[in-house]
Amino acid sequence: MKKIIKLSMITLAFSMIAACSTTGSIQSQIDDLNSRISQISSDAASAQASAAEATASAEAAEAAANRAAQYSQDSNRKLDSGYIRPTMK
Repeated sequence: MKKIIKLSMITLAFSMIAACSTTGSIQSQIDDLNSRISQISSDAASAQASAAEATASAEAAEAAANRAAQYSQDSNRKLDSGYIRPTMK
């Protein structure tokens, strides 16, 4: 009976040691995943900032193109009116 109790205690001790080492391994994996999640969040925030800058640049370019088109139409009207007046006399 003492032999069975000794073997049980030894088995229990090894089981506890194995459980502790497994828990440490799982904890290191969790820490690794947390750092990866943090890096991905940082990358996502950076991508959002870049997208916002690109949107602002595109809107500015569109506004400049619209102004250029308006100036072109104004110039064409002035040229047309300057050409039509002398020919009507």
